[in-house]
Amino acid sequence: MLSMKTAGAVLLLLWSGQVVTAADSPRETCQPVIPTLLKEMSVLIAEQRVELTHTKTQLQAMETRLRASESKAEAMETRLRASESKAEAMETRLRASESKAEAMETRLRASESKAEAMETRLRASESKAEAMETRLRASESKAEAMETRLKGNLRREREQSRVSFSAALLAQGRRTIGPSPVPLTLVFELVFTNSGNAYNSSTGIFTAPIRGVYFFVVFVYGYGSGATATGVSLHKNGEHVVLAYAQQTTYVVQPSNGASLLLEKGDEVYVELWPNSWVHDAEIHHCTFSGHLLFPM
Repeated sequence: MLSMKTAGAVLLLLWSGQVVTAADSPRETCQPVIPTLLKEMSVLIAEQRVELTHTKTQLQAMETRLRASESKAEAMETRLRASESKAEAMETRLRASESKAEAMETRLRASESKAEAMETRLRASESKAEAMETRLRASESKAEAMETRLKGNLRREREQSRVSFSAALLAQGRRTIGPSPVPLTLVFELVFTNSGNAYNSSTGIFTAPIRGVYFFVVFVYGYGSGATATGVSLHKNGEHVVLAYAQQTTYVVQPSNGASLLLEKGDEVYVELWPNSWVHDAEIHHCTFSGHLLFPM
C-alpha cells in the first residue's frame, strides 16, 4: 500500500494529465502500475472522505462548543459587566459611605471638642460654685456671728431700754430735812423699783445708760408752820430744770413737778432741796422721786 505522501503525489500527477516515468523505462512498464494506483487512490479518497466527514463532524461539534463557549463567555461578560456595574455602584456607595463617615467623624470631633469645652466650662463652673459655696458658708458663718451679736445687742438694748426707777426719801421712820441756806442733794433711800440700775440710792443721782427721752417727776411734803417754805428743784448736770415749791399757808403742803428730758448717755439727773426750804417724810412715804425712759434716740 502506498503511503499518503506517495499517493498524494501520484494523484496530483494524474490530475494534471501527466505520468512521471523514468527516461529510460519503456511505456509498458508504467501501464500495470496505474490501476493499482487508482485503486489505492480510491481507497485513499474514501478514507479521506470518511476522515473529512469525521473532521467536519468534529468541526461542527467544536463550532457548537465554540458557540456555547462564546455564549457562556457572553453570559460571563454580561455577568462581569453587571458585577463591574455592581462593583462601581458599591464603590460609589462605599465612597459616599466613606464621605459620610468622614463627615460624621468631623462632626464627632467637633462634638468631642465641644464636649471638652463644655466639660472645661463645667469644671470652671463647679470650681466657681465651690468657691461661692465656701464664700456662702463664710458669709453664713459671718451672718450667724452678726446675728448673734445683733441679738446680744438687741438684748442689751432691750435691757438698757428697760429703764425705770422710783424711790422714797426715807427707808424708815420720819424726819424733816432743812431748812438749809444752801442747796442740798436729796438722797431717796427706799428704792421701789430700779430697772436698768441707773439710779444710785447712795448718792440720789440718776445716770442715763443710753441716749433717749426720759420723764422725771418729784413729789414732796411739807409739814409745820407757815414760816418755812417747802420746795425742791430738778437738776440735769448741775443745771436747774423745774421747781416744786409751796409756801405754807396751811399746816400741810404737797408741791410736785416733772419734765421730759433728752439725755445723752452719762447725763445725770437729781433733786436738790431749795435754799431755806424743808421737806418732811414718814413711814407712809410722802416724798418720792421717779423716772423712766420713754424711748431711745
